Amino acid sequence: MYEIIIVGGSYAGLSAAMALGRSRRNVLVIDSGKPCNASAIQSHNFLTQDGESPTVIASVGKAQVLAYPTITFIEDLVVSTTGEDGNFQIGCASGKSYFSKKLIFAAGVKDLLPVTPGFKECWGKSIIHCPYCHGYEYVDQPTGILANGEVAFSFGQLIHNWTNKLTIFTNGPSLINKENTLKLGSLSVSIVTDEIVKFDHEDGHLNRVLLNNGISYSLNTFYARVPFEQHCSGILEIGCKLTDEGFVQVDELSKTNIPGIYAAGDCTTLFRSLAGAVASGSKAGAMVNHEIIVQS
Repeated sequence: MYEIIIVGGSYAGLSAAMALGRSRRNVLVIDSGKPCNASAIQSHNFLTQDGESPTVIASVGKAQVLAYPTITFIEDLVVSTTGEDGNFQIGCASGKSYFSKKLIFAAGVKDLLPVTPGFKECWGKSIIHCPYCHGYEYVDQPTGILANGEVAFSFGQLIHNWTNKLTIFTNGPSLINKENTLKLGSLSVSIVTDEIVKFDHEDGHLNRVLLNNGISYSLNTFYARVPFEQHCSGILEIGCKLTDEGFVQVDELSKTNIPGIYAAGDCTTLFRSLAGAVASGSKAGAMVNHEIIVQS
């Protein structure tokens, strides 16, 4: 019986573990070894770590967390979550089960990438999701956006801050209303409705996109917000509510709707970044520790 089990051992999970290790809590961290940002070469917008490899950051973080003697880290995949506050049971793919009084879900999300040739190879390198994480590296360069409707308009306004060489690809008939189309036009943002059939690249570095009409556009980078699902199905199995956008619903104390269960990191928010995940995990760890103290 552990005091807390943390499902997910990347940035949010490790940060929660550090807060709890420093609070002298007996903690088990279970991680599948498949972080969502595995393809990313560098991390940015993270104070003291700007430009560092996410893998290096996680490795250093893990070593620092495991310096606390009450923290245990195992590589396994959580496949079941049952129980209630004070007595949760976690089942893993290895066949082993673990028990805890409290749970923190920090397993992140799984991106559901388009099957268009070249997209997967470029994802996290030159096809990106966040200008704050990677936009500065592509300032004033030819850039595309894969989006439609209101999302395309708001995303276009945002990305225009980094480059005025911007094209929106709606991948079908445009759902951007007339008013917003005119606003984008005033920013010299082009809208292309033909479907993309291939992302031409070299080792994940985008060269151009090819359309079904035979036309191609030379681009250095491409923004896309792809659909996703929760990386750990146990979140749903035990009854944690999701927001309309598909994120785990938490309150200001990082609590889910299930007593004794907290959540942190990318599984809870659209704003996916290492800095945000670390902050979120640290807060969740402190809140769990506080709850244990109050209930004891």
